Amino acid sequence: MSTTTRTVVFTDLADYTASVSRANREALRDLLHTHETLVVPLIRRHQGRVVKNLGDSFMALFDAATDAVRAGLDLLERAQGVGLSLKIGVATGDVEEIEGDAFGDAVNLASRVNASTPADEVWFSESTLLCMNQAEIPWDHAGLHTLKGMSGEVPLFRAVPPHRAWLPGPVIAAARHERLLVVEKGAALPGVPVDPVVLLKGFTPGSDALAEALAGLPVLDPTSIWLVAYHLAPLDRYAWQHEAGHGLVIGTPRAVDEAIGDLRRVVVRDPGSDTIILETGLEAALDLAIVGLALPRVPLSDVVAGYTYDLLQDGRWVNDSERSVARLEVTPGSIVLFALSPGVVADDHPVTAGEHVLLQDGLVFQVGETRHEFHAVQNGPYEGFILTRASLRLPVAQDQRAELGREPGHPGLALPDRRGQENIRWCGGPRAARAREGGFTIDRALVGRRQAAVHVLQGTCEVEALHERCPTWIWHPDGPLDRVQGRVQAAFGDHIVAGTTIVALRAPGS
Repeated sequence: MSTTTRTVVFTDLADYTASVSRANREALRDLLHTHETLVVPLIRRHQGRVVKNLGDSFMALFDAATDAVRAGLDLLERAQGVGLSLKIGVATGDVEEIEGDAFGDAVNLASRVNASTPADEVWFSESTLLCMNQAEIPWDHAGLHTLKGMSGEVPLFRAVPPHRAWLPGPVIAAARHERLLVVEKGAALPGVPVDPVVLLKGFTPGSDALAEALAGLPVLDPTSIWLVAYHLAPLDRYAWQHEAGHGLVIGTPRAVDEAIGDLRRVVVRDPGSDTIILETGLEAALDLAIVGLALPRVPLSDVVAGYTYDLLQDGRWVNDSERSVARLEVTPGSIVLFALSPGVVADDHPVTAGEHVLLQDGLVFQVGETRHEFHAVQNGPYEGFILTRASLRLPVAQDQRAELGREPGHPGLALPDRRGQENIRWCGGPRAARAREGGFTIDRALVGRRQAAVHVLQGTCEVEALHERCPTWIWHPDGPLDRVQGRVQAAFGDHIVAGTTIVALRAPGS
């Protein structure tokens, strides 16, 4: 029996198990009937054919990858109109059809992609990306994922519908800290904040208007400049991202505006921190607060031989900045703080610009109004932790579950996702070379999109590890560092360590 290249689509009713547990038999039959009457005609309309119905899911085959992904987007839109929540996974490759069924690696891959896809999204494999018309399908990276039965981490991608936009970490952080500079075509350049992240809207890639807007910006790190685009030709995407080193926000201008608006609506500022409001009327039982920088031990995975972080005047740690006042350098066996400008004080002694201080357990250093305290770690994969004031807080109510990660579910606390490799000193050898070429960063290597969850229960708090390969740790300044396996008990004063971020569990408002 010969094989043929096909694109395989799996549709799945999200939260089907929970729906079954709550529904009677008649309601369940109505749910499955609605799913079937939605999926089957629409698959055929997009030149596909349903191979089998598994009750809560369908498998379909398409001759064209573009038709398959377009069908997925159409399905999502129509499903929302009838009150259904779908998740759709797509993969392309050789398929063998036997007696009305389909087999092969592409079928297995599509099934695994579908299992990783969040509700109300269409995700697809790299093989589908390479086969489809990329200018016709708006798409974005969905990150690297470990798929059952497959070696290594697999890149996955998401199709972007016109009503949604996924903001990248630097844009989210800039919006929350009032550093986002939005430049629109035809509008005057607004006032430039300190250390800005620039978002360009309404521009066509390669146009004179875009070139003129770029020329009018202050000198910035290319990775701080992001372009809003939707339908984008592969050559334009490559030139903007890989040749120029800029970032992309995939979405319609309206969807991007709404995403930024939603982000700003849930942020309330006070002089010392940001607070994310979950739901009006809920009383917080616990605060999750980002309180510092965790320093992984080196060498790291035969990839990183050493690294640096730059400290800004406002207390933020970044990969690299021309406005940094101090630089932290981590090498095997030592952590050194270099003063890059006046105003650095270590253990009440001023540090002259150009001088350095070796960090030891208990050392306190201060820049401006921000106090930092270093804690050495004797066990585990970290050299030490630097604790400072809370830069972001997430109140969590009784009986709520909050996630941590680069792209956590709601409600969630987004952890820093610092882009760029300027702060890394690489190991020798092919492993480090591949990591460098693949865009490796310390933050992305150690933290997943959904890293951990905190459950606030009656009289107790539990921390749950969500990522299989990126470990989550619990640490108390007076105790050891323990890895979270499954769910563990935690209390006020404990700290969650995820990648390079330290999150404190605190009493509300403390």
